Amino acid sequence: MIAIAERWQRTTPVAALARRLILLALAAVIAGCAHDSSVLLSAPDGARRAAVRVELALTPARRELGLMYRNHLDANAGMLFVFPAPSRLTFWMKNTEIPLDMIFAGPSGIVVGIVANAEPYSERPVGPDAPALYVLEVNGGFCARHGVRAGDRMSFVGFAPRASE
Repeated sequence: MIAIAERWQRTTPVAALARRLILLALAAVIAGCAHDSSVLLSAPDGARRAAVRVELALTPARRELGLMYRNHLDANAGMLFVFPAPSRLTFWMKNTEIPLDMIFAGPSGIVVGIVANAEPYSERPVGPDAPALYVLEVNGGFCARHGVRAGDRMSFVGFAPRASE
């Protein structure tokens, strides 16, 4: 062990620089993992309504599973569903244990509709009568508590939302 420590201290300037670069790269990776993906919800005048820490549903399998089988969702947490192209989307609550608000937004992030307090376990498809690219699921009652409504804007922090087929 002592031989390794002595060798570590007696390195060339190039090896020392390489060590520093490796440490910097590791720090950058760790910092990248530490930041949260968030969705900010703002009124049309730019006033901030809420920030939601999100899990991302970018793949068909992840979008299909969504928040099913969970019995808890933190107050300012949710799941953002990102689709490959805008379309008229409907969701159901099959196997979903907690009531959810669903916030539907178009490609520009403008909220086009909200389903409030979707009923747990319901198989009835719900959604707005407008095309959407994004759906943010949060706890039921979230939109009422924060004043979120159609015409508000979603913006994305810490990630660029892109669906993968």
